[in-house]
Amino acid sequence: MKQIFTFFTVCFLLTLPMLAQEETGSIAGKLSDKEMNGEPLPFANVVIKGTSKGTNTDFDGLYVLNNLQPGTYTVEFSFVGYETLEVPNVEVISGKVTEVNTGLGSSAAALDEVLITTVSRRDSEVALLLEQKGAMQIKESIGAQELAKLGVSDVATATTKISGVTTSEASGDLFVRGLGDRYLYTTLNNLPIPSDDVERKNIDLGLFPTRVVQSVGISKTYSAENSADQASGTVNIDSRELRGTEEFDLGFRVGANTNAVGEFNNFKVSPNQDDVFLGFYNQSIPTEYSINNQSWDPQTDPFPVNQRYALTAGKKFGENLKILLTGSQSINYEYSSGLFREYRNNNLYDYFSDTENFQKTINTTGLLDLGYEINENNNLKVTSLFINKITDEIYEAGRNAEGVIFEETAPAENLNQFVRDQNIKQTRLWVNQLHGDHSLSEMNTLEWAVGYNMVTADEPNRIRNELNINEEGFVQFGRMGGFQQRKSTQEIDDNELNALITDQITFVKSDTTNNNVFLQFGGNYRNKDRDFYSRFFGAEENGLNTVNPSSIDNLTSAFSTENFRNGNLDLNRLNPDLYQATLESYSGFATFNYGIGKWNLNVGARYQKDNLDVVFDVNNFPSNQPNYSFQEYDNIYPSLNIKFSPNENSNIRLAASKTITLPEFKEIAPFEYVSQLGQITRGNPDLEASKNLNLDVKYELFPDNGQLISLTGFYKKIKNPINKVQDRGAAGVFSYFNAGDEANIYGLELETKINIIENEEPEGLDFDVAFNISRTWHEQDLKNVYNSEGDFVRTFQYNNNTEIGLQGASDWIFNGSLNFSTESENPFRASVVGYYASDKIFALGAPEVQTQTDVFYNDEIIEKGFVVLDAVLTQDLGEHWDIQFRGQNLLNPDIERVQNIKPSSTGIESTQTVRSYTRGAVLSLGVNYSF
Repeated sequence: MKQIFTFFTVCFLLTLPMLAQEETGSIAGKLSDKEMNGEPLPFANVVIKGTSKGTNTDFDGLYVLNNLQPGTYTVEFSFVGYETLEVPNVEVISGKVTEVNTGLGSSAAALDEVLITTVSRRDSEVALLLEQKGAMQIKESIGAQELAKLGVSDVATATTKISGVTTSEASGDLFVRGLGDRYLYTTLNNLPIPSDDVERKNIDLGLFPTRVVQSVGISKTYSAENSADQASGTVNIDSRELRGTEEFDLGFRVGANTNAVGEFNNFKVSPNQDDVFLGFYNQSIPTEYSINNQSWDPQTDPFPVNQRYALTAGKKFGENLKILLTGSQSINYEYSSGLFREYRNNNLYDYFSDTENFQKTINTTGLLDLGYEINENNNLKVTSLFINKITDEIYEAGRNAEGVIFEETAPAENLNQFVRDQNIKQTRLWVNQLHGDHSLSEMNTLEWAVGYNMVTADEPNRIRNELNINEEGFVQFGRMGGFQQRKSTQEIDDNELNALITDQITFVKSDTTNNNVFLQFGGNYRNKDRDFYSRFFGAEENGLNTVNPSSIDNLTSAFSTENFRNGNLDLNRLNPDLYQATLESYSGFATFNYGIGKWNLNVGARYQKDNLDVVFDVNNFPSNQPNYSFQEYDNIYPSLNIKFSPNENSNIRLAASKTITLPEFKEIAPFEYVSQLGQITRGNPDLEASKNLNLDVKYELFPDNGQLISLTGFYKKIKNPINKVQDRGAAGVFSYFNAGDEANIYGLELETKINIIENEEPEGLDFDVAFNISRTWHEQDLKNVYNSEGDFVRTFQYNNNTEIGLQGASDWIFNGSLNFSTESENPFRASVVGYYASDKIFALGAPEVQTQTDVFYNDEIIEKGFVVLDAVLTQDLGEHWDIQFRGQNLLNPDIERVQNIKPSSTGIESTQTVRSYTRGAVLSLGVNYSF
């Protein structure tokens, strides 16, 4: 690690004195024909007056002038038979796109008919489409400008506006083309960022409010400069930079969740809220000593109303330094109710008809961005992102005295079960990055970056009670073990160092044609360490009914110091669950790009060595088996991207690649995480990486400025696919297995953005429609497992299934939006956004009896599809004020998981709901003031 760090430091110091041009900007826009009622004017001349820089508009009147030095220019538009138009004082800003949209006619145009807008390169829909049009890989992005229009509040929601992307309400995972968390790779400014959750490989994108985002992009195909640890793509978040020379704005939003409002006088929070101050949790009593020194009973929040405060400030100092600081805090409440069932071997084991979940989330975010131009040759960028998220959650089930947990009590006792789980989770993420860009010569550019990330993701004081009750108010401690009344602590500490360096040598470059020939090479390094700690502290009574709480809402009195001193209660300490994990990845890559005329060929290869080591000491793992998993993968991963542009407004693309999918830490370490529902998820030390072959064909048509129609076909073959599977021999236990030898995925994606009404006048109406549809076909085999001697060990086949769909994959995905705006002194904007993903497998099934898999089995659990509908209305009020109404999840659909059940007693199969709830609609009103 020290050698790698020294290497990048030396590279940085050596490049400081090198002379070259500074970072450049661009001018782009659309030219219309005033003689043809504003139709696009193709093949017109666009030049920078007094220079040789120039280009022609394409068939849609679009043009772009790249690689312009920062400064002020006069842009000249001309066409045979039309008056020449000169637009003076067009400012080009480093790293940005200046849009100049105008029209030509037989008479001279007035300058007030010219619309000039300077936006961030990744902020404008036009700029992003121009980037997509010229990109060498299949890539789709959504910028802050469009996110604001759609009323999107976080990056997780933003990604679902991209074709083929969906999220799972059951798991919270992001799925791209049906492939979930483990098949994705997430970066911030092209450097990897760690996960905040033991249950995931990738960070929760919901942690990123859109105000810290410049754009979100998903590269659905692999190219050699990116990590090979992916199959469905790389999600990259570009963080915010200063727009223009200065910014200062304040924002406030207030709203409510319709479900939470119904619990206004009874919204429950855990006793841990006493240790929360200004959105930060600081535990005052160690968990072990909180057993008899802290309440076990929930509190109520007096004001469960959503709130959000935001501040952005930035300024450019002189010609060299740009500073941007943005911070926000949001407080959100959510309440859901529903039912929960659990089946084993097609028989009902656990049942609650009245589950309730109260959730309060406080998300505090701060972003600091510094851009410094050392001299005209070298630019530095520093990004520091801090996120602190607290989630206080209370789960209750069985208050109606109808809950059943199998084998807890005998039916003759006339007792039922009640469960309460109170948990506070605090995630602190601190990402620090230093980027450098250098032009070593006109044809040679060098980019490098180093990052250091820290994550603490803790559950410092989780409180769980499992009780037996009856309708008369009798309360009894659960009797299935010494930890049914417990407090527990869990800690995750991640530290990561990462780096990249890329050098590009250009042999042929042209501003006016598609000629672009270059060689790009470089390397990446990543070292990620995790320390994990979990421990239970339980209170157990010495004999049945020795201690009986007076009520399920007054448990604290039962856990008194006196009851522990007189021996009525014993304090049990479970040995800690521990694991340490390290991922170290080295890689070097080279790509060659040959773009001449209508063709562009990009071919590359990446050598990547991944070492994945996990050492664990956990309860409930056999002592006679190894307590470690050491895996090493050493491969070359090729990529091929071909683009053919038959004309100015269309592309045909072909992409092929080979990649790997590494297991996640939590998929390997056999720690058993118990959910609120009582279900267990544990890792599997024998899990192996998947190997992936990827093929994509795409046709893109850009019919007009800001418009797109595309059709993509894709195919993926996955060797040893990883799946979440119901484990055999236990109800409610899930683990991870290479359940099949091979999975095959085929799919089609259709995407379109169309301007129905496009206003060319200073005042008028604009109306556009955007939608995308994805259809996926997927299957994988379910294998039999044999040992080295050829003896049968186990099977993943069940219910006569030898093949099954891929876990997490929806057959159909729809995304769509209707966007309306008025062009006036105080414009009004409205958007309606809809989303649907069809049924998907939440977890594969499993046989109970290995020799009778068609009779004794648990079928797969399916998450049903549902529709989400959002709306956002924005009205500008003068130069500085705007007001916005948002309605999210307006339909408030039922979120449901189902399972096919076939009891041996009847032999009749039926579909049963095993989990259902609603999340509530969120209505909010916000005010923003910009100076």
